[in-house]
Amino acid sequence: MKKFSVLIAHQHATSITLENEFYEVLKKIAKEKEKSLSTLITEIDAERTETNLSSAIRVYILRELLKD
Repeated sequence: MKKFSVLIAHQHATSITLENEFYEVLKKIAKEKEKSLSTLITEIDAERTETNLSSAIRVYILRELLKD
């Protein structure tokens, strides 16, 4: 697990803790959607029902992978 600093809504700095594999897939999804990592994380943050942003990101990644 590694801690990553991220910017939410281009103004709020926070950190997330993800396994490197999840972080790499998240970057790949952002690239495929032609969005910056910050924009994608901001969208996940806005729609999350989980109390923890890192958990919400993992769930988002799982749902994206299950779409295929």
